[in-house]
Amino acid sequence: MNLSPLLSAPPAVFWHAVAALMALGLGVLQMVGRKGTTAHRVLGWSWVGLMLAAAGSSFWIHGIDQFMGFSFIHVLSVWTLLNVPLAVWFARTGRVPAHARAMTWLFWAALVGAGIFTLMPGRRMGQVVFGW
Repeated sequence: MNLSPLLSAPPAVFWHAVAALMALGLGVLQMVGRKGTTAHRVLGWSWVGLMLAAAGSSFWIHGIDQFMGFSFIHVLSVWTLLNVPLAVWFARTGRVPAHARAMTWLFWAALVGAGIFTLMPGRRMGQVVFGW
């Protein structure tokens, strides 16, 4: 592992990666931990903030220019920015199964799924993890 590509990245890329990696770690804790506890709520609010930061910061990253500086991955960012508050609303209104489904989809699609694409050759996180 070589952190140089990440440490030398533009600030938006660096903070986007930091928020996403922290959200990934908290998300794993949330998936395996007990639900409905104070710890679940505190970690959950932290996760929500990190997800919004990761999705929001993506709009300042234009490495893959498919349409006026943006790419199809930005559609996932919009989806995340819309669905994180919706998932919180589900929890706040007692719709726990809908909350659990929404948060699980966000974890797997917006973090794990998108994260896999960052490991491809030529991408910064691929350079960090694999050196390519």
